[in-house]
Amino acid sequence: MNSKERVIKTLNFQRPDRIPLFETFWKEFVENWRKEKGISEDIDIRDYYRIDLSILAADETFFPGTKGVIKKEDNYLISRDGWGRTIKTKEGSYFSETVDTVLKTKSDLDRLEFEPPDLNSRYQGFVTVEKEKRCVFCKIGGPFIRSSFIRGEEEFLMDLASDKGFAKALVAKVGNHLLEIGLESLRRANLYDTGVWIYDDMGSNNSPMFSPKTFEEIFLPVYKNMINILKKAGAKKVILHSDGNILCLLDMLIEAGIDGINPVEPKAGMNIIELKKKYGKNLSFIGGVDNTFILPSGSKEKIKKHVVPILEAGKEGGIIIGAHSIGPDISVETYDYYHSLIKKND
Repeated sequence: MNSKERVIKTLNFQRPDRIPLFETFWKEFVENWRKEKGISEDIDIRDYYRIDLSILAADETFFPGTKGVIKKEDNYLISRDGWGRTIKTKEGSYFSETVDTVLKTKSDLDRLEFEPPDLNSRYQGFVTVEKEKRCVFCKIGGPFIRSSFIRGEEEFLMDLASDKGFAKALVAKVGNHLLEIGLESLRRANLYDTGVWIYDDMGSNNSPMFSPKTFEEIFLPVYKNMINILKKAGAKKVILHSDGNILCLLDMLIEAGIDGINPVEPKAGMNIIELKKKYGKNLSFIGGVDNTFILPSGSKEKIKKHVVPILEAGKEGGIIIGAHSIGPDISVETYDYYHSLIKKND
């Protein structure tokens, strides 16, 4: 059974030959792995650890043509990103600070025009050679996180609470753009037989960033429309990636047509075994392994006690195991032990 067969079978709640694995690796972990094992640059860590999933991302930004550095200021770069934001980034850093957004006043929304979704430049490097090795899905952002990019997170959260009419209009506009990117990605990469992942981080460790009522009123109609059209176009599966605790939204996400969720973070109260029991064949789960406390602890006893029940719960399908991302706080030795537990279930 190859990765694609294994993943689709699992998402269809059928027993795979082994439980699929989906993981991403921080650059620092990869560097440690190469150094400790003496592994050359031409070997892909995903091949080494038998990663079954890969996500293909187009440039979905609203204004890809405006990206560029504005100036250097001490050891910071001031630049404009494709979301229309002015950002400040310390040289060598991954994260940045938003200095300004393009949608400063609500009246600007009607005049705002996004660059076309079918621009060839959005899909440069949009190659699918990995289809031979892994089960490949294409990716788009979600209506919450991308609306917050264009408006600013604090302003957008205030809009959700104080001006639902404006928030609905913004989310609908953003959702339509993302949908078109998704349709174009499916077409260009011919990924209809797998589908689309929607990345929409909308949860903190305790709860969503907004109330269930707000989701139902503002986001659910957009999700329903996006997923309905993607599936009518031929997408087999639509998966949601959202960090944090989104337990109170799961029933509505199923209603919208979501087939699975990722990363099912234990630190946020998302227990993959309990969720599997509760939702049965109504929802698949990708993730479930604790990369915050258990893996970084290096304790083989804790890791085995945590991982083996997840593997047992996923034997008949519905679970793709993974720890979301593997950073340098997890040793190579620890990851190898965790991976050995997965291999024992082959």
